Amino acid sequence: MEKRHAVVTATGSYFPPKVISNSFFEGYLDTTDEWIKTRTGISERHYVEKGVASSDLALEASKILLKKRGIGPEEIDAIVFGTVTPDMMYPSSACLLQDKLGAKNAYGFDVSAGCCGFVFSYTTGVMLVESGRYDKVLVIGADVCTSFLDMNDRNTCVLFGDGAGAVLLEPAGPDEGMLDTIQHVDGSGGKYLYMAGGGSLNPTSAETVAKNLHTVHQEGREVFKHAVTKMADVAVEIVEKNGFSLEDVDLFVPHQANIRIIESVAKRMKLPREKVMININKFGNTTAATIPSCLDQAVESGRLKKGDLVVIASFGAGFTWGSALIRW
Repeated sequence: MEKRHAVVTATGSYFPPKVISNSFFEGYLDTTDEWIKTRTGISERHYVEKGVASSDLALEASKILLKKRGIGPEEIDAIVFGTVTPDMMYPSSACLLQDKLGAKNAYGFDVSAGCCGFVFSYTTGVMLVESGRYDKVLVIGADVCTSFLDMNDRNTCVLFGDGAGAVLLEPAGPDEGMLDTIQHVDGSGGKYLYMAGGGSLNPTSAETVAKNLHTVHQEGREVFKHAVTKMADVAVEIVEKNGFSLEDVDLFVPHQANIRIIESVAKRMKLPREKVMININKFGNTTAATIPSCLDQAVESGRLKKGDLVVIASFGAGFTWGSALIRW
C-alpha cells in the first residue's frame, strides 16, 4: 500500500491591530529606531490588548483559514497547537481553541518547542494525516510574546510581537506535501534562553515575581551563534539528503528571529534574497507564528505556488531546531 502524504490545503494568519513602532522604545529606553533596525531588521510589531490570549489570536487565524477552504469547523479532526505562551497552564490552548472555534469533532494538544513550535507541530500534524486516522488536521502557531517580556530589557523587549498563523493538512498524492523532516533537541542549550518562573521548579510567588523570573532571559550571542549554524545545517541537509540541489529550492521560509540570522543562513545556503521569505520588519519575532504567517503571506502574494519546492527551518529555546522539505 502506497504511503499517504499530507498537503497544506489552506492557510491563515492574524495579528492584533495595535502597531508598536520603534519610536515607542525611544521614549523610555536607551535605544533608537536606527539601532533596532540595523541590529534586528524590525521596524514595528503588533501587540495584543490586555485580556487577549494566544487562543484568541489562533481563533482569528483559523476562521480565515476555514473561510478560504470553504469548510466548517466541525470537519476538523485534530488540532495541533504550537505555543510557549498558552492561555494558562491547563487546560491546553488547543482545548480552548476547539471550544471557541466550534470544532466539536476534533481532539487536540499543545506542542511546546520554543520558536520551533510550528515546525514540530506541522510535522506532528503531517504524521497524523499519514497514519490514515485523520483527514483534516489544523496546525497552529500562535504566541502572545508580550506576556513574557521585561519591557525594561532593551536587548529582548524590542524583538518580539504577538501573532498567529495556521495551516490545514489533508491527504495528498505521493509527490505532494511534506517530503521529509529533520528535527533535533539539545537540552544543554537551555541555559541560554529560558523563562524560569511559573512551572513546578519555581512556582509563582511574590519572591519569583520580585526576582523577575517570569520574563524571557536570553544570552544573545550564544543563541545567535547556535541559531545560524544549526538552522543552516539542517536546511542544507534536508535538501541534499533528498537528492535536490539548493538551486532547486523555490522558497526558503526561516524562523523570523533576527534579520542578521536570516541573512547569515541564506548566505550559507547560497540563496538569493528573492527566494527567502521575510516579514520580521513588520511583525518582529512572533515565536511559533513566524513560519505559518510567512507561508500565508507567501500564498496571498503569489510567491508560493502549487508545485514549488519549499524549505521551512527554525531554531528555538531548548535548544530545539528542525526543518521540513515540502512540495507545495
